[in-house]
Amino acid sequence: MFRSTYESITKGNPMWNQLQVPADTLYSWDPNSTYIHEPPYFKNMTMDPPGSHGVKDAYCLLNFGDSITTDHISPAGSINKDSPAAKYLIERGVERKDFNSYGSRRGNDEVMARGTFANIRLVNKLLNGEVGPRTVHIPTGEKLYVFDAAMRYKTSGQDTIVLAGAEYGSGSSRDWAAKGPMLLGVKAVIAKSFERIHRSNLVGMGIIPLCYKPGEDADSLGLTGHERYTIDLPSKISEIKPGQDVTVTTDSGKSFTCVARFDTEVELAYFNHGGILPYVIRNLIKQ
Repeated sequence: MFRSTYESITKGNPMWNQLQVPADTLYSWDPNSTYIHEPPYFKNMTMDPPGSHGVKDAYCLLNFGDSITTDHISPAGSINKDSPAAKYLIERGVERKDFNSYGSRRGNDEVMARGTFANIRLVNKLLNGEVGPRTVHIPTGEKLYVFDAAMRYKTSGQDTIVLAGAEYGSGSSRDWAAKGPMLLGVKAVIAKSFERIHRSNLVGMGIIPLCYKPGEDADSLGLTGHERYTIDLPSKISEIKPGQDVTVTTDSGKSFTCVARFDTEVELAYFNHGGILPYVIRNLIKQ
């Protein structure tokens, strides 16, 4: 059965046989493709790991309550006609009827970064309960799409964090729920608790997962999300231990202790390299 099915595989499909195949040993990226785009994860990467990094004077990009799912963070469904992702596609000649979905375009980081926190049912405390994929750009007070606000912070060289409640990252495991925030410039997530796979994925993308102490959360600590946050993480990875306490201070004078959710030594190694992808590449090159 195998022989009868596959012995004529190169003969029975003229369209397949007529495809032009480049002889290059590396994939030839098409800059005009809106489905597959060369991701930026390894740009400017050197063989020296960047090491541990804390967070200084970061703004709060979003302030969430409980049960923020991976679909809230990185929706897989339709692309809203007024969204930053839609604008990106229209600028490249894609008609609205051909937008398809975020799930189908997950090979394009430009679309997926714009689709991060783009769920239309997102509830952000910075907007006083207003539903939708927007946030407040704290320095100016403007209400913007989350992607547009994140790019303003990133362009200005300002780090961002996310505040959340319990079960952050619950739902189906979705790698873009960690990749997207990293591309937006999010450096840490402070939550009451994490879904275990999503927490691990955050570490794998170089994002610091922190948990409030039991009985505490943003509301009990009087945090509004309008503060600036400094996370006092040791500069040497050897001084960080799984589950150790970390001090977070704000420009409003508040200071509180969180638990750093690097749960294993391996996760610390990933974090030291800036994420699991650079870790793997560096080790492959060394071998």
